[in-house]
Parts: sequence; structure tokens; C-alpha cells
Amino acid sequence: YSFCTLLRPPTESTKMKRKASAVAKSVLKRGKQELSTDEPHGWLKLYKKIEVMREEGESAPVDTMGCHMLADKSESEPVYKYQSLIALMLSSRTKDTTTAAAMERLKKFGLTPDKINATPEEQIAELIYGVGFHNMKAKYIKKSTEKIIDEFGGTIPGNIKDVTSLHGVGPKMGYLYLQIAEGICNGVAVDTHVHRICNRFKWVDTNTPEETRVHLQAWLPEAYWGSINKLLVGFGQLICTPTKPKCSKCSATSLCPLPLSVPVFTVCSWREL
Repeated sequence: YSFCTLLRPPTESTKMKRKASAVAKSVLKRGKQELSTDEPHGWLKLYKKIEVMREEGESAPVDTMGCHMLADKSESEPVYKYQSLIALMLSSRTKDTTTAAAMERLKKFGLTPDKINATPEEQIAELIYGVGFHNMKAKYIKKSTEKIIDEFGGTIPGNIKDVTSLHGVGPKMGYLYLQIAEGICNGVAVDTHVHRICNRFKWVDTNTPEETRVHLQAWLPEAYWGSINKLLVGFGQLICTPTKPKCSKCSATSLCPLPLSVPVFTVCSWREL
């Protein structure tokens, strides 16, 4: 490199790459295993078995009341996208039935950026009462709505950087939002179900959902990035539950590395209980 090249200020693209690398290194440093691109033995056979169970079994709450079902498709595109994001924000640490009920109240009230921007935070909290951490989420919704209007002209951008710059929106919500509202899949959305089950299957050995996302993206073929969330969330709601998993109802036990005699607390974080 020439002396002038070394002095040249880094471009925005270079800055983003450096930041992403630093975040990944930080996540991996806190994790329990080195990042590997090797696919876990037998993972695809187990994945396909779960697909069959999900297709032939009963519907899970995520299938009928998941965030992808809650926005009003008859609304304008910016409003539909906004409602999709709000549904995701409400869904964190909240049952799908509760999220769906809160979304119905909001839509009846008027779930548009302008309407919510003009609504006091306290009233928003009342409308979403019942969802987990409703007061905090009301604050996040209010601040995110202000930013969507003031900085993005009322339309949520279609990239992960801007979406996760909104208050209360992390990688899981960001990647799910892009899948639902934009039809873009450029990352794995990992919630507590995906995190728990991937660790039980020994596909990863991680402490947090964000660590799980980084490790999954290192080896999971991109063709499965968009489907793994809904597949494992439904599986986790019906069979592979946080406590007392229904192994007797699971047709994939012969492929599962979790011995039936092992107490669930050895493979389930206390934060999920």
C-alpha cells in the first residue's frame, strides 16, 4: 500500500464490514465453541423429519397467528410494512395469541405511522396491555415511529442496518421483518425456540440467540435461512417445548442427540423457563 492509501479515510462500506467483523468476533468470544463451517452430522435428515411432522401434524400458533399473518394486506404498502414491524415488536417474549389480540386492538384504533405518532405513549401502553413488557414496548414503538417519519419519510427502509437502528429492533426482528415485508432473506432469524432447539440438537453450542445466529449462518445452507425459524418455532411450541418436551410424540427421537433421560434444565437456559 502507498502512504496515500494508508491515509485515505475508510469508505462507508469498509466501516460496515469492519463493524460486522468486530461484532462477530465479540459474539464468538463470548460463546462456547469456535466458529465452524462444517455441517453437523445428520442435521439435514433430522431437519427433513421435522418438516414432515410439521406438515402432517396439527397447526402451531405461529402458523395461524404468527407475525406474518397479523398485518392488514389491504392497507397501503408503507402501512402494511409498518404493521408487520409493530407485530414483531409486540411478539418478543409474548405468546402468539396475546400478540394477535393486541394487534387487533391497534388496527381497530388505527395502526398507521401518523396515527401512532400522534398518540400518547401511555395510551399505546394501554392498547397493547397484556404483551410482555408492554410499557417498554410502548416506548420503543413511539420512538421508532418518530424515527420512521422524521428520518425515513414514513416508509421503513428495506435493509438490516436501518431496520435494526429502530428502537427495540434487534437482528431477529430485523431479519424476520425483511422476510415478511420485503421478501428478502439475508440472515437467519433466531428466537428462543430456535436457540433452544439448535442447542438440543447439538447443531450449535451457544449461550445466546445472537451467538446461535452467527454459528448457524456459518454452516447452514442459505436455502434454509428463511424457513428454519417458522419450522422450529412451531416444533418448539407443540413438541420440543422449553420444559418437559413431548419426546413421546416426536417421530425424530431416533435422530435426536438428546437422551430422553437427561433433565431438561441441562439443555435449556433458565431464561427460557
